[in-house]
Amino acid sequence: METVYLAGGCLWGVQAFIKTLPGVISTEAGRANGTSDTIDGAYDGYAESVKTEFDPAVTSIDALMGHLFEVIDPYSVDRQGEDVGRKYRTGLYSEDPEHLEEAEAFIKQRDDHAQIAVEVLPLTNYVRSAEEHQDRLDKYPNDYCHIPKELLTKHR
Repeated sequence: METVYLAGGCLWGVQAFIKTLPGVISTEAGRANGTSDTIDGAYDGYAESVKTEFDPAVTSIDALMGHLFEVIDPYSVDRQGEDVGRKYRTGLYSEDPEHLEEAEAFIKQRDDHAQIAVEVLPLTNYVRSAEEHQDRLDKYPNDYCHIPKELLTKHR
């Protein structure tokens, strides 16, 4: 099992989508690469993200990045859908340098790679989101989500 942290705007939809992907073992809503150790108060530089544990025998960073690109606008800076602000930036964060190399390679293979605004950075810290944010779209399927509903079940 390996772990990456995927940011794609509002984490509710990203978590709902990511957990349907082949090879994904578990997901957790959280915040990555901020400056505090708490979820109380401001986002303190964090990106809304989904801790994603996956089986590398079944899926890869390349495949996970491809799926992330299905549900984000990779050219948008600090915005996905109606959600605007630094916490809605897109990215892949990991403690494993190989994951970062693979994600960078995915981006560089695209003809438009110079315009892509998806961060690929080492994970500096992570904080789990409050329970009310875990699997939120399962609990409240009509909550706002920038990801079209048909994509949330595409890989089931």
